[in-house]
Amino acid sequence: MLETNRQRFGANIAIIYEERRYSYEDLDNAVNAMANHFLASGILKGDKIVLMLPNCPEFVISYFAAVKIGAVAVTLNIMSTSRELFDLLQDCDAKCFITEKILAAKFTAIQDQLPLNPALISVTGEKDDCPFWAIIAHGNTTLTRTEAEPDDPAVIIYTSGLTGVPLGATLTHKNLLNQSTLVRDLYHTTEKDRSLAVIPFFHSFGASVNMLSAIRVGAGMILLDRFSVESILKSIDQDKVTYIAAVPRLFLGMVLEEDTHNYDLGSLQFCITGGSAMPPDYIAKFEEKFHVVLREGYGLTEASPVCICHRRRETHKPGSIGVPIPGTRAKIVDDAGEEVPRNAIGELAVQGDGVMKGYYKNDTATGQVIRDGWLFTGDLGRMDEDGFVFLTGRKKRLIITNGYNVYPKEVEMVLELHPDVAKAMVISKPHLIRGEIVTALVVRNPEAVSTEKEIMKHCRAYLSSYKLPRELTFVENLPE
Repeated sequence: MLETNRQRFGANIAIIYEERRYSYEDLDNAVNAMANHFLASGILKGDKIVLMLPNCPEFVISYFAAVKIGAVAVTLNIMSTSRELFDLLQDCDAKCFITEKILAAKFTAIQDQLPLNPALISVTGEKDDCPFWAIIAHGNTTLTRTEAEPDDPAVIIYTSGLTGVPLGATLTHKNLLNQSTLVRDLYHTTEKDRSLAVIPFFHSFGASVNMLSAIRVGAGMILLDRFSVESILKSIDQDKVTYIAAVPRLFLGMVLEEDTHNYDLGSLQFCITGGSAMPPDYIAKFEEKFHVVLREGYGLTEASPVCICHRRRETHKPGSIGVPIPGTRAKIVDDAGEEVPRNAIGELAVQGDGVMKGYYKNDTATGQVIRDGWLFTGDLGRMDEDGFVFLTGRKKRLIITNGYNVYPKEVEMVLELHPDVAKAMVISKPHLIRGEIVTALVVRNPEAVSTEKEIMKHCRAYLSSYKLPRELTFVENLPE
C-alpha cells in the first residue's frame, strides 16, 4: 500500500502532526530506514515489535517498518502499567519495544525480568538527540521488502478475556487489507481527503479506519494525541479535515460545544461513530447543527475491527448499527448456535475476511469464540427484515467506556489482591459522554481500615487509567 502510493502520490502530504509534515515519499523513506535497522538488529519474519506510542509519526513509521520485513507489530495502550506490560511483553515474545521517553520507565522497570530482554528504542520528538530519529537519519532508505502471504500475521492487539487474562488477537495481512478499503468503498474517499486521527492507533478502530484507510487511497492524516473539542475544531478549520471517525464522546462534545461558530468547518464532509453506542437523538442533533452526515458502525478487535456499518449515501436507521460490510455475513443465533427468525433477539455472529487468525498461543480461547468459521461476538441483538442490526445488550460481562473495553473480572481480581478486600463486584453505570463508567462494590475484611483513596491507589499500580473504577462503594454484601 505504502509503496504504491509513494509512486502515485509521492508529493501528497501523508501526515500532519503539530508543526511537522511528511509526504508519502518522506514517510516511505523513513519506514525503509527503520526496517533496515530492524533487520540489522536480527529481527526476522514473524518476530514481534511492540509499539507503545500515541498518535504520532513514529507510530506509523514503526508499524509499516515492522510489516515490511514480515515482522508483527504489537500495539499496546500507552496507559498500560508496568504490571500489565510485563504480562503482555512476556506473552507476545517481544524482540523490540518502541515508546516515548516519558513512558520508558514503565518498561525499564521490568525489562530484565523478560526472558528475551527486548531492545528499547525511545522517542523524544524529531530532535538531534532522539534515538528513534537518529536511526532514520543514518539509515538506508532502500529496502528489499520481505514477501508476506495473505494469512501471515501482521498485527497483534491485546484484549482482556472474560477470565481477566489478556488475549492477543492476531490480525493478518488479508484482514487489514480488507479493512483498508472500507472508507474508500462505502464513503467514497480519494487522495484529496484528510482524516482527523483522534482515536489512538493502538486501538484497532483507529488503526484501520483512520490510518490504513487513509494510506490506501493516498489521503492525508492529521494526528492528534490529545483530546479536546477546541483542538478538534481548530484542526478542522486550519487543516481542512474532510472526515472524522471516532467514538461518540467526540461528536457529543461537538454538539454540546457553544462556540463552534468561531471556526470554519466547511471542509468537513462526513463522520463515522463507533466503539460504543451513540445516543440516537444526538446523531440527528449533530447533523442538524453541522450539516454533516454522521453514520454509525460496529466492530470488535477480533474482526479487525469493522464488520457492520451504515453507508454514507444510504438510509440511516436510528438505533441501528447498520448492515454487514462487503465480504462479511452476519446472523443472530440462539444458545445452540442456530439462526433465529428476523427481529428475534440472540447473539450476533459474523463471518468474513476480517475475522482474526486467532488468539496468539491460545487455541482454547480461539475455539470459544470462532466456531465453524463464525466469530461469536458476545453481543446480543436482532436483525430486521432489511438486514439492519440492532444491539440490545451483552451476553459477556463487558463495560465499554470511551470506546475502551473493560472486563469486570480483571478489575475484580485486582481489587481482591488488596489485603483489606474480601470480595468485589464491578458493574457499569450509564454515562452520556463516556457511554458507561466503571463502578465497584467492595466488601472489606473484618477490622479492615483502608479507605477508598487507599484502595484506589492500589488499583492504579496494577490497572490502566481507563479501567479504574470511577465510583467505589463499600457494602456489607454483594448483590446476587
